[in-house]
Amino acid sequence: MSDTVVWVHGDCLSPRNPALVVYPDAPALFVFDDALLHEYAISLKRIVFMYECLLELPVTIRRGDIAVELTAFAAQYGAKRIATTASPSPRFVALCETLRETFSVEVLEVEPFLDTDEPIDLTRFSRYWSVAQKYVFETE
Repeated sequence: MSDTVVWVHGDCLSPRNPALVVYPDAPALFVFDDALLHEYAISLKRIVFMYECLLELPVTIRRGDIAVELTAFAAQYGAKRIATTASPSPRFVALCETLRETFSVEVLEVEPFLDTDEPIDLTRFSRYWSVAQKYVFETE
């Protein structure tokens, strides 16, 4: 039994995910969200990339409705808290609100990959990278 489970989502598929670091022994779950995959028309190439990232993490992988799957996963371990990392997604905020009806939800901040005030289009990696690379490879 564990009082905390970790929710890993697509905005932080890193071994340095703060929730995984703070709760290294807690069971962790990632859910491929059927509705999101359909709504955003996520490509098979991106799904495979995400899956390969997940294989590097100590996480159980499921597919379905995130709130339903997380609730079942937490119940399996008797958990009262769900720890996760912050996300700018409005969908994430709504999911946290739903989960807070049943659980304590702890949202940990992620150290930004880069610091910029410039708006970045997050819908496609190539658009993100076209802005990010000039900050990442900036020379003095």
